Amino acid sequence: MAERIDNIPDELEPDRVTLTDEEGVERDFDIIGTMQIDGNDYFALVAVEGNTDEYIILKAVEEDGEEVLITIDDDDEFDRVADAFDDELMEEYDLDAEEGGEPENK
Repeated sequence: MAERIDNIPDELEPDRVTLTDEEGVERDFDIIGTMQIDGNDYFALVAVEGNTDEYIILKAVEEDGEEVLITIDDDDEFDRVADAFDDELMEEYDLDAEEGGEPENK
């Protein structure tokens, strides 16, 4: 499933993007992480509305001269990228905070 991205950030800092799915429905996402692995760009996104405890990972590719974000169909590729994002994002938060406390942003 390919999702069109209306604006990919010029910098590798978190930003907000609007994605349009194949049915034409638009949703806003915050980019919580980006990385390049094996020459491919990947984005970790969390929906602005809805469950913000989970994030999705999409791969940036060029289709018909436009940059789009797609789901990762290859299980090995997805696992490798998800592990890399998990490691990176865990460094962003103090996950050893006291039980019942909020994770602290480092």
